[in-house]
Amino acid sequence: MAGTLALSAPAFAQTGGAESQPAAQAPAQTAPAKPKKPTTKQIQKALGIKADGVFGPKTKRALKTYQRRNGLKVTGKADTATLRSLGLLGQPQNSAPLAATPIPAEHKAILDQIAQCESGGNIAAESSNGRYFGKYQFSQPTWEAMGGTGSPAEADEATQDQLAYKLFQARGTAPWPSCSEQLGLDEDAS
Repeated sequence: MAGTLALSAPAFAQTGGAESQPAAQAPAQTAPAKPKKPTTKQIQKALGIKADGVFGPKTKRALKTYQRRNGLKVTGKADTATLRSLGLLGQPQNSAPLAATPIPAEHKAILDQIAQCESGGNIAAESSNGRYFGKYQFSQPTWEAMGGTGSPAEADEATQDQLAYKLFQARGTAPWPSCSEQLGLDEDAS
């Protein structure tokens, strides 16, 4: 599985209130804050290249390669469609858990073994190369293809379990080749 991305949602502090406004002054009206554009380092990390913060030829090449592989317009620029595809723009960070589909006990046992092998069962795990995330070490493109949003490592355990089961139903143990081989698991999902 290939992909990247680990971002955390910004923290917002709420200050002031009705009592903090002078009596003679009307409260100021402000427009909703626009989401911040990702930094070059965030883009580079999402692309799986060295995050040096310089948008140079290597970053442009990596963007073009990513765009080509993901069916996007190949521009070499961090346009809205590319940022959205990378999970850096316009996607809620796992706002609602998926509806739970019961996982048969025999499949749950297989997924539990895979999770132990892949991450030690740690739902917030990130691979040392920064390309795989969560309990099942999803790549960002695979996570999104299964219906996930945001970073897999930021999703709750139930969501990770549901998307791993969905992937298992579609492809058996093939998405986890090293652990499948190590554990002697059959690749068939049936």
